[in-house]
Amino acid sequence: MSKPSTPLPAFRSPLTQLSENRRPPAASQSSSQKLTRINATPSGSPVFKPFKCPGSAAPKRESALPPRKRRKVDYSGADGTGEGGETSWTAPGAVLALREANKLPVFKVKDAESTFRTKFAIPFSDKTRINANRPTIALGMRRGANFVPKALHDPTGEFAIVLYDPTIDDKKEEEVVESSSVPDVPEEGAEKAVMKKPNKSLNEILGIKKQDTSDIPRVAVVIDPRLAKVLRPHQIEGVKFLYRATTGLIDSKAHGCIMADEMGLGKTLQCITLMWTLLKQSPEPGKPTIRKCVIACPSSLVRNWANELVKWLGEGTIHPFAVDGKGTKEELISQLKQWAIASGNQIVRPVLIVSYETLRLYAKELGNTEIGLMLCDEGHRLKNGESQTFTSLTELNVKRRVILSGTPIQNDLTEYFSLLNFANPDYLGSRGDFRKMYEMPILRGRDANSDEKTRQKGDERLRDLFGRVNKFIIRRTNDILSKYLPVKYEHVVFCNLAPFQKDLYNHFVTSSEVKKLLRGVGCKPLKAINVLKKLCNHPDLLNLPDDLHGSEQFFPDDFIPKGARGRENHRYVNVFHSGKMLVLDRMLRRIRQDTNDKIVLISNYTQTLDVFERLARANNYGFLRLDGTMTVNKRQKLVDKFNDPEGDEFIFLLSSKAGGCGLNLIGANRLVLFDPDWNPAADQQALARVWRDGQKKDCFVYRFIATGTIEEKIFQRQSHKQSLSSCVVDEAQDVERHFGSEDLRKLFEYNTNTRSDTHDTFKCKRCKPDGKQYVKAPAMLYGDTSTWNHFAGDGMGKIEDLLLRQEGDVMEGVEERVVSEVFQYISH
Repeated sequence: MSKPSTPLPAFRSPLTQLSENRRPPAASQSSSQKLTRINATPSGSPVFKPFKCPGSAAPKRESALPPRKRRKVDYSGADGTGEGGETSWTAPGAVLALREANKLPVFKVKDAESTFRTKFAIPFSDKTRINANRPTIALGMRRGANFVPKALHDPTGEFAIVLYDPTIDDKKEEEVVESSSVPDVPEEGAEKAVMKKPNKSLNEILGIKKQDTSDIPRVAVVIDPRLAKVLRPHQIEGVKFLYRATTGLIDSKAHGCIMADEMGLGKTLQCITLMWTLLKQSPEPGKPTIRKCVIACPSSLVRNWANELVKWLGEGTIHPFAVDGKGTKEELISQLKQWAIASGNQIVRPVLIVSYETLRLYAKELGNTEIGLMLCDEGHRLKNGESQTFTSLTELNVKRRVILSGTPIQNDLTEYFSLLNFANPDYLGSRGDFRKMYEMPILRGRDANSDEKTRQKGDERLRDLFGRVNKFIIRRTNDILSKYLPVKYEHVVFCNLAPFQKDLYNHFVTSSEVKKLLRGVGCKPLKAINVLKKLCNHPDLLNLPDDLHGSEQFFPDDFIPKGARGRENHRYVNVFHSGKMLVLDRMLRRIRQDTNDKIVLISNYTQTLDVFERLARANNYGFLRLDGTMTVNKRQKLVDKFNDPEGDEFIFLLSSKAGGCGLNLIGANRLVLFDPDWNPAADQQALARVWRDGQKKDCFVYRFIATGTIEEKIFQRQSHKQSLSSCVVDEAQDVERHFGSEDLRKLFEYNTNTRSDTHDTFKCKRCKPDGKQYVKAPAMLYGDTSTWNHFAGDGMGKIEDLLLRQEGDVMEGVEERVVSEVFQYISH
């Protein structure tokens, strides 16, 4: 029989047991009467407390007394830090301090200036491994990869143009070592020498052999293909000459040259090709020949040079530093200093384009920085060896100098010497030695009154000079352009003075002031010359009657002095008061009526440009004007606007002093040079503005000369200077000696009985006494007008130009033809 099961005790939670242990037993209850409810929760448990939100506000103070002030508690030392700053890890709060100490350090940026000045040290954690007495261990002991020397561009390409071929141009001198000069070292001495060097170098330990740079073969220098495909044959020849001259292949003692090509042959493109080649290549593989280049030019061409670099090399290929007048003086100085101190990979703008005036003022800012190449555009600015510009440029640290000038000789051989001395200093000796050795004998031999012995001596010295400087000068004429450009017709137009001009001219040359001048007393000669030159253009250029005393008696009825003119008459130009102005007015009317050509009008006087402007406004002709008052920034925009075929302006007024050099005005195909200059180079520069690369039409160029006046004397003087230039630069030995020195002093004579005083001095055998040419010019030489075609009177009807053919007819109301004679040159 099984025993009855004992009932299990009721389950009590720990919380119930805790409450029972704390509760005192009741006296009235016996131990047998104690009953416990299963899972019962005592009344005193926290479960019976009412729920309060943790964010509820504290109960309001029921007392009416004010609240007590809080006591200030000092927590210093709570983190375990004592008075001396030491941490007590056993003090209260030490746990917080220990936690802060174990935090990772916060990175703080160090001062760059102090950090970069500290000496480099290998970051070893154990500094004891570094011995301060030993030199710092070099980094990068690994041997570099084998460098295969090769040219930047393929010299074997189909259209490759090689400037330097190491198999031909390498001129390494063989070192001849004489055995007697080097004593043999005995074996015992060699052993002792080895014993003196017990320690081996690190390269010897690692088996690394030092590379001998002398064994690296030289590579070819090839023109960049993007330039090679646009160069013409004569330009390739020019680039080769420039490279050989500047790298010392012609003469190791000279690194300069003169590019004396005539205007329009692409001197700019040839120099850009040279500069780009030197900046990127050299016979040593992977290294450039130069790092920096300076281009000095007239202020009006600074922006044009920058545009040419982008045009030929491409957008983004090179970033030139063009000083075009923008920014303040302080900004310019700061930029020039930054350009000067930049070196190596820091050079981001390797080409500095700056005007001669700016370079003269800020040459000291460039300091002694090494300039690899200097290009001097329109280099005849350096003709005066004593000028500040010449001195400033010679003080720059530059070895390779290239002068670009279509007219290297302008007035005399002394100026020519200055250019040669700038390109290659001291190559021809001092200025005095050059004058004694070459200049004086050559000038005496060129005089028409010299004897045979003097001529022979002059020719001998001329050949000697030409032989020495020929290797540094390259000269090509405009005849080369005949293959690429349309025909150019150049004319010298001799215009008779108007009746009013004749009276004023005769009055002045016979006045007492000129008579005193001829006796060498009183009047200033330059003032008198300027009066006559202005009078040949138009009487409005003079302030009559103040400039010509007693001229009131010659005033015609329709002439109003400047001071008496009103607003309406001030804009009016009477073209019948000037022979040249009358011819110009007829030309402009014919161009506007029968053609779509554009024309450029050039003068040496801004007053003449004012007269042109009034004439254009009176006839509603669209025109643009560029003179010295226009800022450099606006000049190129003006040229681009005129060259636009869709533009309404067909006249461009140009000052020969401000913009006669380097501008490309190919939008026009006609040009008038209204007055001559004493310097033939100034006229040649002005005449070359339209017949240039990019011209699509036949060009007609006119040089206006007042017949029998001082302008003819100036033109004759130009012929004398050009004959000298052709002898030295062009080596033309067949230039005739037309003028003696005495003939050039007859400036104040007015010859009224001549069609052309210049033609009379030629003693031309191809023309009849009446002026008609019966034998056509067999061969025309550009610098010698005696070889040109000559037209006079009815013979002008045979001229190809329609504007001059109409001048062969006698105008109504005019007693004689305004145009007395024309010289014509045809390019091809």
